[in-house]
Amino acid sequence: MKQISTPNAPAAIGPYSQGFITGGLLFTSGQIALDPSTGEIAGATVAEQAHQVMKNLGALLKAAGSSYEKTVKTTCFLADMEDFAAFNEVYGQYFTGRPARSCVAVKTLPRNVLCEVELIAEV
Repeated sequence: MKQISTPNAPAAIGPYSQGFITGGLLFTSGQIALDPSTGEIAGATVAEQAHQVMKNLGALLKAAGSSYEKTVKTTCFLADMEDFAAFNEVYGQYFTGRPARSCVAVKTLPRNVLCEVELIAEV
């Protein structure tokens, strides 16, 4: 098992890691719209925040030697299911390989962001 850590994605804000590789797979922690250079939330809309989430996931994928195309499963969390279409528009720009996915609405997310995504990818 190998821990993945990169300064190009936000540092963990609790007792967890950015991700782990085991059995040829990368498992990431959920990524929110934190800009790793400032520690601030990037964007006010779900689309703006989703782009930052995807950039953070991209940094973890790169650090692990993987890519969006090698992603096999994502789990997506939305603060409001009314944002589903706008979120999906951004999501589709990054995950062109169409990995398996779950998407659920939750009551609240860390720092009151609008979306969070975690993934599993081949390395």
